Amino acid sequence: MEKQYTHWEDVRDLLRNWREENCRQSEDVVDMWNDVLANHFGKLGDEGWLVLEQVFIAALDCHNMEVANFCLSKLNQEFPDSLRVKRLKAMKYEASEKYDHALDILDLIIKKDETNAASRKRKVTIYKSQGMIIEAIKELTDYLRIFMADQEAWMELCDLYISQQEWNKAAFCVEELMLHSPFNHLYLQRYAEIKYTQGGYENLEVARTYYSQAAKLNPKNVRALYGLMLTSVHMASNSKCPSQKKKESIKLSEWASNQLSQLQGSNDSKLFSSQILEGLGNLQIGNDSKN
Repeated sequence: MEKQYTHWEDVRDLLRNWREENCRQSEDVVDMWNDVLANHFGKLGDEGWLVLEQVFIAALDCHNMEVANFCLSKLNQEFPDSLRVKRLKAMKYEASEKYDHALDILDLIIKKDETNAASRKRKVTIYKSQGMIIEAIKELTDYLRIFMADQEAWMELCDLYISQQEWNKAAFCVEELMLHSPFNHLYLQRYAEIKYTQGGYENLEVARTYYSQAAKLNPKNVRALYGLMLTSVHMASNSKCPSQKKKESIKLSEWASNQLSQLQGSNDSKLFSSQILEGLGNLQIGNDSKN
């Protein structure tokens, strides 16, 4: 951070803005706490408790356990029975890789409040960090039974199923997302990628439809265009493809190729390159694509 803040009110306002904008800026937060705010904590009033929580999380990010312990002890003194403070304590155990202790605290919180979304999400994070994907899937599934409208959770569950190559379940997650946001081209693209990866003529046909819709909603979606081109080529070369659909597939692949060429030659060439490189990792034909 180039600008140096020396007055405690300026630091307070900056931290407030970062909280509102959901910016971590962990190293800067810890530095400004040590250099300025720690000596003026009493002047912050009730906002001081929010600042302590913010500094605590930033200290965990920086693995500065001295500052983290100080903030947690202050919060625990003021709010000894707070479930929110207990969750912070679980985060401290998690940062120290004492996962069993963290899970015990989170289970206690959930037992007292089954609708505590943050604690349930932390359990998923702990399981993922330990490579316990099956447990993470189970916990996230339980979470979504209560919070069905959480689109980020559905996308996370989709990614977990993809990591286990459970394509049908991953597709179901994206179908839920499309019900929430039917005109989100990224959801349509993700669904098409899953169907393309599953392979087989029927899945390729579905993938082509959703790639087409994603490209229609966002003509600059390079991954959708590239997927549309590959899917159309594979469909055209498939023995199950009728002659009429084969002609349509050839035309679509040519159109997608032309669109990609135009994007590559435009001012969006950097965007083109980054999306292509990212998309190559997501597009793969399934073993049964020849069927």
